[in-house]
Amino acid sequence: MAAPDFRRLPSVEAVLDQLRQRDGDVAHPVALAAVRAALDEARAAMSAGGDAPTLEALALRSESGIALAARPSLRPVINASGVILQTNLGRAPLSARALAAMQAVAGYSNLEFDLTSGDRGSRHDHVRALLRQATGAEDGLVVNNNAAALFMALHVLASGREVIVSRGQAVEIGGGFRIPDVLRQSGAQLVEVGTTNRTYARDYEEAITPQTAAILRVHTSNFRVVGFTAEPALAELAAVAAGRNLLLFDDLGSGCLVDTSRFGMAREPTVQASLAAGVDLALFSGDKLLGGPQCGIIAGRAELVSRLRQHPLARALRVDKLTIAALNATLQSYVEGREIEEIPVWQMLATPLTSIRRRARRWATAAGPATTVVSSRSMVGGGSLPGEGVATWCTAIRPPEPASSFLERLRGNDPPVIGRIEDGAVLFDPRTVARSDDRIVEAAIKVALQRPKGSDERVKSH
Repeated sequence: MAAPDFRRLPSVEAVLDQLRQRDGDVAHPVALAAVRAALDEARAAMSAGGDAPTLEALALRSESGIALAARPSLRPVINASGVILQTNLGRAPLSARALAAMQAVAGYSNLEFDLTSGDRGSRHDHVRALLRQATGAEDGLVVNNNAAALFMALHVLASGREVIVSRGQAVEIGGGFRIPDVLRQSGAQLVEVGTTNRTYARDYEEAITPQTAAILRVHTSNFRVVGFTAEPALAELAAVAAGRNLLLFDDLGSGCLVDTSRFGMAREPTVQASLAAGVDLALFSGDKLLGGPQCGIIAGRAELVSRLRQHPLARALRVDKLTIAALNATLQSYVEGREIEEIPVWQMLATPLTSIRRRARRWATAAGPATTVVSSRSMVGGGSLPGEGVATWCTAIRPPEPASSFLERLRGNDPPVIGRIEDGAVLFDPRTVARSDDRIVEAAIKVALQRPKGSDERVKSH
């Protein structure tokens, strides 16, 4: 085969001129990179025996490259998987109230400015009152996530001393982070007591030495041990800690403020109950069952929170103005008793089955005869309420191709639609999809079913 004649390809400048004629003002560095990439592809295709593309074809390919470069890597998706707190999809969706609060302070704000005195203020002051009202704590502090909250409490209040943890609670909390590792990095010394499945208050009592600083209870929020099990109530641990002048920390993880049994699920420990039982500090996430932005919250005794707030780590782990605004708006919903109607996590769990089934049927009807409606379960997810969920109805599809390939093409939509595979079928759960996105899901499924296998054509929905 003869060597390809690359001289038949137009120059970079010729393609750039074509782009300018088509689109007017194009960002030169981005356009230049796209044109060079298009020409590289053309040379590779010619080396494989293909023809030289026309100037028009190269301009079109360059335009696609420019559009791809301008698209952010962090993009919104439609979560039709039925997992409410989907960690890979950003966990809790924020309420309209939280989004409005973030937008309101996106410019200048009084983040660290006292409007009364005109002096410098503290960003920590913005969240304290609402944390007190929502949890019943004496004081509260917000850092960038719950792992940071736990690390900070241990480092500031127990570094160089022993912290007692039940052997069944020395767990991995996600992303490869393990409680023993957090303690080690904080400078505290882990002392494990009891067994994997059974630990008693006397086990903690017997492990206390003059070097003991605290007892740590870790709520196993991302797994469950069942069967022959035992663990002391928080009130028992509080009595042990108080009797020996120790601190009691409670790592709650999911940050629940409501009674989950009202949704037909297991009762998740609440922050209010933890504090009422006598813990010194309760630690929890903002973006799980609380339904707010990613952050870690430390709530409890004012003297301890004050020590944490004054430590240099408070600056290293602090949150920004957008997180504070979103968290405050979320907490305000709880304070006003409007969490079920305003916070998406609880809205989803509270949605009646009849409404879910009606939407699943509409999706199936719009998508065509290859779809059916099946009963299933929506899961909480996100390291909260392991194995717990609520009944739901899903639009189910058995595509004429591997289910994974069908889902891959739906992920190529704009916006991407995320489903799940169950018993060989692809399921789409309306419970985790906003009603305003119903038409997008319907169109995406319909196009994915009609699109020829192997096509890279994308559907864009508005």
